[in-house]
Amino acid sequence: MIQSLYAGASGMDAQQLALNTIANNLANANTTGFKRQRIEFQDLLYQKPRTAGADVGNGNLLPTGTEIGNGVRVVATAKLFTQGQLKQTGNPYDLAIEGDGFFQVLRPDGSFAYTRDGQLKMDSNGRVVTSDGMPIQGFTPVPLGATQIDISPEGNGVYSGPGLAPVQFQVQLTRFANPSGLRSLGGNLLEETTSSGPAQQSNAGIQGMGRIQQRSLESSNVSVVEEMVNMIQAQRTYELNSKAITTSDDMLSQLSGLKR
Repeated sequence: MIQSLYAGASGMDAQQLALNTIANNLANANTTGFKRQRIEFQDLLYQKPRTAGADVGNGNLLPTGTEIGNGVRVVATAKLFTQGQLKQTGNPYDLAIEGDGFFQVLRPDGSFAYTRDGQLKMDSNGRVVTSDGMPIQGFTPVPLGATQIDISPEGNGVYSGPGLAPVQFQVQLTRFANPSGLRSLGGNLLEETTSSGPAQQSNAGIQGMGRIQQRSLESSNVSVVEEMVNMIQAQRTYELNSKAITTSDDMLSQLSGLKR
């Protein structure tokens, strides 16, 4: 019965982590380019008083064994990179990626980060930057006199304006062999890791890379209805594990009362 206490406690802890993940998904339901996380579990090591296939004498083998579980643990919170819905905004600096790929962002320390958030702005130096002021790679500074920016689905961009010779630039996208291995930094940014594999850059729309949709943004891929169902399931499972602990405690109390 002591073992059931530990198993129930591990179940409660796991479901609390599951609820934390669900709450974070719901909190970011309106975050541009956000990718929902799914928590993954594994059972713990088993005690095996009798092993299936053991020889019990005279050539007889146990057809089944005895395995007593020790509970559950969380092994991953995997990001699901399914496509979010694209919504038109009319803002020429809003970009959405349809398909695979990320925008490359230059961080203040000189390292690169990656994002699906295409809410871009122009800073005082004419650079195209994120909402936190970090430059997006591939954009040349907006020249003086430019009144229009056009970007094709393949990332071919051009600045134009009255009396201004067209200024062309190329926005490339980056992808990874295992995007779920990217490390979350906050601020809608992801960081390359050994698990994600090295960054692979190419023009949009070729070799399986996604395409760029100007004047649009990618919504979060969080389904509020699905997350609410997951929340109810986590709550019910938490209650059942709590009940297992309470029942085990009651049984131990009855056992200790036999001495009186």
